[in-house]
Amino acid sequence: MALLQPDNVSNLLREAAETEVLPRFRNLSEGEVREKSPGELVTAADEAMERRLADGLVALLPGSVVVGEEASSANPSLLDLLSGEAPVWVVDPLDGTANFAAGSPVFGTMVCLVRQGTTVAAWIYLPVAGGCLVAERGSGAWLDGTHVEAGPAARPLRVSLNTKFFPPLHKEHIEATRPLFDIRPSSHCAAMTYTQLARGELDVALYYRLMPWDHAPGVLVYQEAGGSAALLNGAPYSALVHSGGLLLAPDVETWQRLAALFRAPAL
Repeated sequence: MALLQPDNVSNLLREAAETEVLPRFRNLSEGEVREKSPGELVTAADEAMERRLADGLVALLPGSVVVGEEASSANPSLLDLLSGEAPVWVVDPLDGTANFAAGSPVFGTMVCLVRQGTTVAAWIYLPVAGGCLVAERGSGAWLDGTHVEAGPAARPLRVSLNTKFFPPLHKEHIEATRPLFDIRPSSHCAAMTYTQLARGELDVALYYRLMPWDHAPGVLVYQEAGGSAALLNGAPYSALVHSGGLLLAPDVETWQRLAALFRAPAL
């Protein structure tokens, strides 16, 4: 990451949150919350934070472009930038929007830098719940300057199963495995789930819908913390893949065992 200092991005996340997010926490007016699609909220904080970060990140890396959740919601063709030549900042300005709107402190901001489809650096910031995770490909993961590691796994495994978007028969197959695990309730915030995985507070997570702002930062952080992450079919995760089942586990052996358990049953 020559010419880009990770601390500059961390500082930008903190400063932007202090200006655009925290003043609106538990202080949103009725007109500052709306449903952008069925079941999905957006607030004035999401939109202001994305604008602030987009300007700041491009200033930190001239020639880069931004794929933000809110801008992409309005213009899905922005996702095509991920496979282009320019470095791409992927931005989830306020992950856990429903929590934020309800006054819960479980929300965060996720950012990563993608070069030709490969995530090379990532940041996860939880302004209220605590801490900023930073990872660079090949250099480990760090929480406020302290190295973090994903394992070892607990027994029984502490698992977060997000089966909402799986096809019905596959969802039914996965749900039937719940008695095998210590199932943890969903935080409804990928930034929190990935932080728990990287800290070793959660062992396993499973997702189907894979929008890049929800997963590209967290997958790199988790892998750099020593965890294993790949699609259920064994293919490596990429920011260019937007669905198909993503499994995260603390080591390769556990990942392989669970992938065999969770894969879609033969029809």
